[in-house]
Amino acid sequence: MASSSSTISRAEILCLYRSLLRTARQFCDYNIREYTKRRTVDAFRENLNLSDPSSIAAAFSDGKAQLAVAKRQATVYSLYAPKIKSVMETNSFSSLSN
Repeated sequence: MASSSSTISRAEILCLYRSLLRTARQFCDYNIREYTKRRTVDAFRENLNLSDPSSIAAAFSDGKAQLAVAKRQATVYSLYAPKIKSVMETNSFSSLSN
């Protein structure tokens, strides 16, 4: 996905962000799914003000590595998914919070 030039485009960064969030949705376990989403958002906010091209490239490379790990973990977790939902996902809890 890296561009031919040394700079990484905004579109590539947004694509990585969306891919990480999409991968997070694949986790069956509520806690892991929410942690992965939260960690993705926090990491991108933390790197929002990077301006040095080498820092941006390093953060982008780290993000791609994290995406690869998340995809592998989602696959492994799906093999051992719990049979019951978390309390956070049950209808009775959802109706109490409204």
